[in-house]
Amino acid sequence: MSGIDSILNVIESQQKQTEINIIRTAQEKASAIEADGDKKAESAYNDYMKKSLIKAETDFRNACNSVDAGNRRKILECKIEIINQATENIITRLENLPDGEYFNMILRLVRKRLHDGTGEIFFSKKDLERLPADFQEKLSEISGGKVRISDIPADIDNGFILKYGLVSENCTFREIIESGNDRIKDILAGILFGG
Repeated sequence: MSGIDSILNVIESQQKQTEINIIRTAQEKASAIEADGDKKAESAYNDYMKKSLIKAETDFRNACNSVDAGNRRKILECKIEIINQATENIITRLENLPDGEYFNMILRLVRKRLHDGTGEIFFSKKDLERLPADFQEKLSEISGGKVRISDIPADIDNGFILKYGLVSENCTFREIIESGNDRIKDILAGILFGG
């Protein structure tokens, strides 16, 4: 039996060597697969981090731009509110001028708006009641006697309506300011905001 034992020992020895080789080859392949997997995982991680960083920076810039735009809009709204308030204050101050100054200003405005032909000027009820006694005379001097004061009060707060036939010109303070709104707002903005 020693011959069979020898053969069995050789077979067993070869089998162990084959197992060792198979195990070593499997371990080498597993190590290679693991190294390749680690490499791919690291590459995927780096790509993900790079894309995430770019997205985070883009989102941050967009958020900052949105906040900046919102702030600029709020500042603009505040400036418009200040300009509107200044306009209201100007109208109030003009309405509250002493009678002499108020009607001298009205005469200057009438002079700028005179047209050819015969006209009629309409005032508010309040202004008709406080009209200086010599106002028609002064009005005749600047209009050549072609504009007369209407006894019918206009539905306005201040200023006047100048009417030539079917054509009426609204010369209330608000209308005068609003008709020159952009120019007046530019002037007010320059005074209020130095620009």
